Amino acid sequence: MNRNRKHPQRAPHRRRASATDRTKNISGYRITGSWDQRPDRPAIKPTQDRKAARRIARELAEQGAYVVVERHDGYGLWSTWFEVDGPALLAERRAAEEEQRQRAAEEYRRAQREEAERLAAAEQCARDRDALARLMVRPPVAREQCGRRDARHVTGAQR
Repeated sequence: MNRNRKHPQRAPHRRRASATDRTKNISGYRITGSWDQRPDRPAIKPTQDRKAARRIARELAEQGAYVVVERHDGYGLWSTWFEVDGPALLAERRAAEEEQRQRAAEEYRRAQREEAERLAAAEQCARDRDALARLMVRPPVAREQCGRRDARHVTGAQR
């Protein structure tokens, strides 16, 4: 209690300086999250910690809230520090997940197609090898030195 009757709101006079710092800590943050489903009941969370304010804002945005984070300027004044559009973030995340899912499906289809092509090429190679093996088993054909099997056909114009 203050003994000063003339100015009771003032702090009492300190006769000697104390070693502690008596400045008021005005660092405060107010996180307000509102949802489209219930705009009349926003979630308001005050905190003194800057990192906690960011974490709470991120959590509310992940729940689909539009988040406004305000910083306390002292004397009852608040200024907007940053805003997070939760529904837009969720829509962007859903679109990215859908794109990733489509990319994975396309990659799977491409891998299946390449596997089928590889198997077809292996089968063709096996068929070619078998045909070559059958050809090598046959006895040789009498040929001329130039590689023809039969006698040359001579036309009338070449006589």
